Amino acid sequence: MDGFPAKQVASEFGYTYRGFTTIVSEFRKKLKSSDSQDPFFYENPKGRKPTEQIRSIRQTIINLRKKNYSIDDIKVILDSTGESISEKAIYNILIEEGFSRLPRRSLALKQTLEKPKMAAAKSRLIDLSDENFKSAEAGLLTLLPYIEQYGIRQAIEQADFPRTKTMPALNSILSFLALKTTNVARYSADDLWCMDRGCGLFAGLNVLPKASWYTSYSHRVTTKMNRKLLSALHQIWKEKGLLSDTVNLDFTTIPYWGEGDHLENNWSGKRGKALSSMLAVLAHDPDSGIIDYGYAGVRHANESNVVLEFLDFYKSTPKATSELKYLVFDSKFTNYENLNKINKEGIKFLTIRRRGKKMVERIDAMPPKAWRTIRVETSGPKKRALKVLEERTNLPGYEGQIRQIVITGNGKIKPAIIITNDFELPLEKAVRKYALRWLVEKTISEQIEFFHLNRVSSSMVIKVDFDLVLTILAHNLYRLAAMDLQEYSHLTSASLYRKFIRNSAEIQISENTILVQLYKKRNLPKVLEAMEQFENVKYPWLGTRTIRFLGATNS
Repeated sequence: MDGFPAKQVASEFGYTYRGFTTIVSEFRKKLKSSDSQDPFFYENPKGRKPTEQIRSIRQTIINLRKKNYSIDDIKVILDSTGESISEKAIYNILIEEGFSRLPRRSLALKQTLEKPKMAAAKSRLIDLSDENFKSAEAGLLTLLPYIEQYGIRQAIEQADFPRTKTMPALNSILSFLALKTTNVARYSADDLWCMDRGCGLFAGLNVLPKASWYTSYSHRVTTKMNRKLLSALHQIWKEKGLLSDTVNLDFTTIPYWGEGDHLENNWSGKRGKALSSMLAVLAHDPDSGIIDYGYAGVRHANESNVVLEFLDFYKSTPKATSELKYLVFDSKFTNYENLNKINKEGIKFLTIRRRGKKMVERIDAMPPKAWRTIRVETSGPKKRALKVLEERTNLPGYEGQIRQIVITGNGKIKPAIIITNDFELPLEKAVRKYALRWLVEKTISEQIEFFHLNRVSSSMVIKVDFDLVLTILAHNLYRLAAMDLQEYSHLTSASLYRKFIRNSAEIQISENTILVQLYKKRNLPKVLEAMEQFENVKYPWLGTRTIRFLGATNS
């Protein structure tokens, strides 16, 4: 540039002559090259140079963020495709592209996100080789100890559910259960759940199957399989002492929103009208909260006999007749003739009698001296004052007299009339026992809201019955987990999921152990404390490995 000889320039700036001429030669080549960067204004970027892997998935990360997926979700999706990339690397790419931080969003809002246009890996049995991956639903794995420790795995295997070409029956049922316990609304479309490695690990798979697989599998399930699973679970609940001497029975309506001309119309309290639907029965234990029985094929012609069918189910297991003492149900659950049959079986019952106009008029005409005031326990330490009238009466189709308890002052316009064949139960306990029946109504409401029992995708009763049985099993898993959480045992499944189960984690699979490092959360210490008792439990569908739950250093 200045016209000085090369030797003079090299000497002045400390270069050897040969080294300086090499630099000049390479510089001239860059000037002649049209695709090279400007050598005069090039700035060397700080940090590590991007690897070929990051360059190849950079656009994928950008596209997912444009659909409002968080860094955690992007990490989960990439892990499912076999792309091992850190969250820090994802963050750096998004910052470089000018993306700002996402606002806090509710679970319902996240479920409305546009689905990622990526093909999830084909579902298969997990090979359990050493690897690390991220899961957005890793808290689900805290339910696995209850499946193994309580013998639920054996109950599923004994039910003879169908297997597929790629997976045994146990893995298939656990795939359904993984979705039931994570608040997935329905299996109508592939979602993030079929890319989450943690959900797949729950079922012993690399990832959960696609939505079409669930529909295809349920076509092969029969009522006999459902009943065998319920019977095996019933035996487990009995042996573990989770069933008291009282069972609350109630119906629930499962509507079908398509064309179901073969279905009967049933009253839906949630909708306030009769709908084309399936009628299901549930048997609920008021003490443990366990649902012991369910069937979704109830027809109007056989509706009154459901209570007798439940007794047959209950007595089908050894030493069952002496344990069940009370049946509690609503006024329209059965008729007086069946009440007589229940009485002959030696089982006590409590139910509400239907009120006729003349009966209400007679009660209103009773003198004040005929009534007495009792105080019945409500929630917590409080008690509520009620006026009651106790008498004996006869019922059409019922042999002998029956005890009738009229209750008023309970906030209803008309009095409530309890009838029972137990003449020795103290009055306060009789009222309290029937009041606990409303717990099954609360449980049914929970089944509808959290387990989406009213969002069936088929008018086939057997498929809906299968969905009901899995809903019952998912509900009971939450009840078992709640028992280990002590002061939180009263929470609903939805609250338990939100406070304890829903959590992300880093998962590390090694030769003998699966390490689950759950992210920091307010209630995480309670979860870790509950999991300590299961550290030595081995899981056959996970290569007889143990699972250790720890708290991660990040949130």
